[in-house]
Amino acid sequence: MYLHNQILLPGFVNGHNHMYGFYSHGISADAVVTEFSSFLEDFWWPYVENRLDHRYIQAATKWACIEMIKSGVTSFVDILEAPNAIPGGLDAEKEVVQASGLRGKLTFEACERISKENANAGLMENDRFVRENKGEHHLIQGINSIHTLFTGSDEFIKKAKRMADENGAPIHMHLSESCYEGDWCRAHYQQTPVERYEQLGYLDRNVLASQVVQVSDKELDILAKHQVSVVSMPISNCEVGGGFAPVSKMLDRNMTVGLGADGYVTNFFEVMRAAFLVHKANQRDPQVMPAKTVYQMATSMGAKAIGLEDAGSIREGNLADLISVDILLPTPINEKNIYDQLILFCNPQNVVNVMVDGQWLKRDGVLTTMDKEKARQELRQATEEFWKFQ
Repeated sequence: MYLHNQILLPGFVNGHNHMYGFYSHGISADAVVTEFSSFLEDFWWPYVENRLDHRYIQAATKWACIEMIKSGVTSFVDILEAPNAIPGGLDAEKEVVQASGLRGKLTFEACERISKENANAGLMENDRFVRENKGEHHLIQGINSIHTLFTGSDEFIKKAKRMADENGAPIHMHLSESCYEGDWCRAHYQQTPVERYEQLGYLDRNVLASQVVQVSDKELDILAKHQVSVVSMPISNCEVGGGFAPVSKMLDRNMTVGLGADGYVTNFFEVMRAAFLVHKANQRDPQVMPAKTVYQMATSMGAKAIGLEDAGSIREGNLADLISVDILLPTPINEKNIYDQLILFCNPQNVVNVMVDGQWLKRDGVLTTMDKEKARQELRQATEEFWKFQ
């Protein structure tokens, strides 16, 4: 590999994704979304999640893997929310991800919104997948996941955490993506969501909380005390009207925070740009969220958040998950501006090479493991069927 006018970097880490999310891109659903609970109940659940089967999952997964490779993402966490696709939903994803060569942590988001039986099936799907895919040599591993406090009883949440402790894999949940969960929790328990999780004995360093938008300083103190890791999705938070996550406050508390695409805008450079920009506007402070910090969230800190301690940086003994980026920009790159240039003015087309575990996924600008046009046609056909609402 000849790196002329290129810079060698660790691969980016997409800490939170929904690969099936492509079925929502441009969807013409007759649903009027008014706030977050409406987004879930009137649109996301009936029009997307509840209609997924293994074939639909695989078609979307193929395109998601291509999009991640194009963006320089080498590791990711994916949360499958498809109550009618278990058992076997995670295996359907794994088959495609394995062929792509990416490093992935896959999980099914178990919850009780369909039924207690479906919730238990979700927990068992995760537990089985975690146990079958254990070991450092596995590019694809499993983690555990639940949805939220408002879609799971105390007994269910404690059972999920107990199973995670027993199988040894982290456990994930969406946390306070909007005001809805906080309002619901205070109405039902007279507690904030983080206080409730702490009372249930759920919080520890093996917990990965995504979103974490509408939280108080006290809640952040509790999360920091228990060493909970966080993944922030700045673009999708805007989509659902959730607000701005207090990421700078998390970092001030030495919390580990990564970045995720959430299955919405999959261009990871756009995700990094959003993290760099939206907090400056929200806090009216151009000094918050410097480019170097955002870069760390997309690499070393993001890797640590999802439990990949030997990824996200280039050093002897680390995973051979590397990318090269074309830096022949109109203005020169130097040691003082490199992070700003990379995050603000580069795009997937600047990613020339992608390597995972020492194997090429993209070489000299060409995908080596995935057929882009075949995957595009397959997803378009699947989407046309998927959008035929009954």
